[in-house]
Amino acid sequence: MAARETIASLEMGRPSRVLILVENLPSPFDRRVWQEATTLRDAGYVVSIICPTGRGYGCKFEVIDGIHIYRYNLPIEASGAVGYALEYGVALAWTFALSWWVLLTRGFDVIQACNPPDLLFLVGGFFKLLGKKFVFDHHDLSPELYEAKFGRRDFFYRLMAKLEYWTFRCADVSIATNESYRIVAVVRGGMPAERVFVVRSGPSLKRLKILPPDDRLKRGRRYLVGYVGVMGRQEGIDYLLRAVRHTVIELGRKDIHFGLVGGGTSLDEMKMLAQDLGIADHVTFTGRVPDAEMLAMLNTAEVCVNPDVVNDLNDKSTMNKIMEYMALGKPIVQFDVAEGRYSAQAASLYARGNDPVDLAAKLVELLDDPARRAEMGKYGRRRVENELEWRHEAPKLLAAYAMLWKPVRVPSTVRRLET
Repeated sequence: MAARETIASLEMGRPSRVLILVENLPSPFDRRVWQEATTLRDAGYVVSIICPTGRGYGCKFEVIDGIHIYRYNLPIEASGAVGYALEYGVALAWTFALSWWVLLTRGFDVIQACNPPDLLFLVGGFFKLLGKKFVFDHHDLSPELYEAKFGRRDFFYRLMAKLEYWTFRCADVSIATNESYRIVAVVRGGMPAERVFVVRSGPSLKRLKILPPDDRLKRGRRYLVGYVGVMGRQEGIDYLLRAVRHTVIELGRKDIHFGLVGGGTSLDEMKMLAQDLGIADHVTFTGRVPDAEMLAMLNTAEVCVNPDVVNDLNDKSTMNKIMEYMALGKPIVQFDVAEGRYSAQAASLYARGNDPVDLAAKLVELLDDPARRAEMGKYGRRRVENELEWRHEAPKLLAAYAMLWKPVRVPSTVRRLET
């Protein structure tokens, strides 16, 4: 229904050109952004994307499935405060320049900015002065992300909070990835509740196909535990590696291998930690790989794991990996965080927060219970099919865009004061 209404409104002449800004991943590698872009395209919008280059995506301009993608080089992959300042400054300059190029060539009526960083409102706010609409696609809680990375609430934490607030105040519509983010937008950001839409990063079952296992990935062992995600500090890979040590050394489970898929600033550090813990032979680090290799690892795994650190950021954030595991029918073990529990429900076991020993115990418990694994995997797959798959979220995205051209509701108290 929402798609038909959107297409009808476009036929009546409503502005229909969208420019999506994303800084932390290239398109189409960023799966959420690409699903949003293709959904808008299918609804009749003309879509352009500005993003950085990345491994496998080095072309500065290309057209994929009718979507024009403009990319720029970043000088570094930041890991410290100075590095982030350099990265974000370069990204903002390139984004602003390329936005002008798109405006003068293809044109746009709406800018959708995806954080981090919460600086892209500067671009969106500027073009609002020229009559454009601004949509904030809220991917991360930047103040909490800063605290998770650096462990402090200092001047820069307060700056992140201010930038977040200004982004919400600038936005005509905000898209939240879950109800926790929606509450942040309304309470902390001052957004009108009717202009905040929850659009979860639902997986695509066309992409996440259940395939036969590749037993070579088990390295001669009976079981494989799979992980996919960023190799960063707040992702808790160090906790996972300590859980591996407890499993292999203390519990003597030499029959389990661990396959970790993903890249990031901490990848080399985590490889060294595996060496120091004496478990390198039981862990495969693939780095960032194409979807086919990622799917092979997850389809082979008997159990998938999410070791995200229990903190304010991860408690409120929905992790794509959880729903991807469920889409492939895999049972999960993770630390107990609010949004992780909401997503997985009975598809997961929940270890005590930041406790690698309990994480190891839950992994072994599940590996040793094939009937329970099968039941949990089926539950997760059904939940994705019936509730969480992207096709359930796409109408919500289109409803958010339809709101852009509706007048902002003025509270009755304000109207009485004006009269």
